[in-house]
Amino acid sequence: MDILYTVFCAAVVIGFLVFIHEGGHYLAARAFKVRVTEFMIGLPGPNVGFTRNGTKFGLTAIPLGGYARVCGMETGAMSPHLEGALASVYRRGAATMEEVAHDCGIDDEDAYEALEELVEWGSVTAPKRSDEFNTYRTPAFEPTRAQRVFARRHCACVPEAVEEGSPRDVADPSALFQSEYRQQYRSLPFWKRSVIVLAGIAVNLLFAMLAFVVIYSVIGVDVANPQTGGVVHYNATPIQSIQAGFVYIGAVFEAILGLFNPATAAQTVSESTSIVGIAVMSADFFAQGFVDALFFMAAISVSLGLMNLLPIPPLDGGRFLVEVIQKVTRREVPMKVMGYVSMAGMALFLCFFVFMLNQDIQRFVLGG
Repeated sequence: MDILYTVFCAAVVIGFLVFIHEGGHYLAARAFKVRVTEFMIGLPGPNVGFTRNGTKFGLTAIPLGGYARVCGMETGAMSPHLEGALASVYRRGAATMEEVAHDCGIDDEDAYEALEELVEWGSVTAPKRSDEFNTYRTPAFEPTRAQRVFARRHCACVPEAVEEGSPRDVADPSALFQSEYRQQYRSLPFWKRSVIVLAGIAVNLLFAMLAFVVIYSVIGVDVANPQTGGVVHYNATPIQSIQAGFVYIGAVFEAILGLFNPATAAQTVSESTSIVGIAVMSADFFAQGFVDALFFMAAISVSLGLMNLLPIPPLDGGRFLVEVIQKVTRREVPMKVMGYVSMAGMALFLCFFVFMLNQDIQRFVLGG
């Protein structure tokens, strides 16, 4: 029973914080009218959920972490055959790679690259396992409430729902391509891209600030009077609570910087914890009551946000660094280079994870 309670508490903490983090990316992307095809809690894989306004919301088979699939975030130059491939699939409704290559007068490899990029854009759907031949299809379309209201107000025809794989009328391939391109992350200027990339971190820190205001200003804390020795209940002002929040964030940021100092790196890692430590500590804090649980969630939220600031792909800070490099050099970072750097970053974090997992097992499981 204790193990189930610990797992439950960890799921609540990690699931909620990942939800608001990815929610920040999702809301920022949608605010700039960028398509988001998936919003999932858990690692990519089999999932259950529902689709609304073109986004599938759900839970995956491994509910650790989460992601919001913002379209058009792939690096490197765009395929020059996107417009023709898009028009080919839309006219046919469902088309194989070979059919698209024939329609566009290109070879199969170029057609494949263009189609896979359109899948990343959410402009066409990927082949299914049941397909005898890899077949790309037009996505299903369900008019949003805003589109219906706009049509009624302007006495226009209300857009009808269209099933996946249905042929579409393509009178102007260029207009169709531009319509799809404008819904992509890569179509945005630098500052809007930066907002989307950093929005998850901002939401994590904002939640921590709100939690500190609730704890110190709304609920209040018991403090000892240094003169009388008695304990009094004190409610700080919101400004004081926010100041305390900034002090805490600064302390965590300084601790993270210790990872880059050879003199303090080992100590910083030894004082860090993995998901095992978070699970054990979350159960302890939840057992102590609402205030302690809320403070613990705020603390983990700050750590999650600031760790994502590290300039290492695939973290948000790494993605932001790529955007800065592209802005300064005015050149796209090649996809192959981005892939290698991301693999190196994943290897680094895997090493950290294994070390801290062993450390937590020694501390919390074996009692060392």
